[in-house]
Amino acid sequence: MLSNYVPILIFLLIGILLGSLLLFLGRVLAPNRPDKEKLSPYECGFEAFEDTRMKFDVRYYLVAILFIIFDLEIAFLFPWAIVLEEIGVFGFLAMMLFLVVLVVGFIYEWMKGALEWE
Repeated sequence: MLSNYVPILIFLLIGILLGSLLLFLGRVLAPNRPDKEKLSPYECGFEAFEDTRMKFDVRYYLVAILFIIFDLEIAFLFPWAIVLEEIGVFGFLAMMLFLVVLVVGFIYEWMKGALEWE
């Protein structure tokens, strides 16, 4: 039983060793010439003007929720469309329920104003 996992263990060990070796070689062989520009924080092309622990506007989170809604929808719609004939009416109704939940999330986003830009 455990012999089935030996190839996976070998693969993980090779991956860890190769990754460690490449990181070590990069650290040793790479040129190290720090200057003021390289060590300065980069924020959207201009100097940082506030504390890093500032509060974000709720619109950032609403846009993130909107992205997750549409990302989930697409990630589940393609496989569902491929096997639609095999899963029958139950699969169709389950996907319709899933889409209803996503539409409710979309309407919530719309009502909160996440689709309006200033």
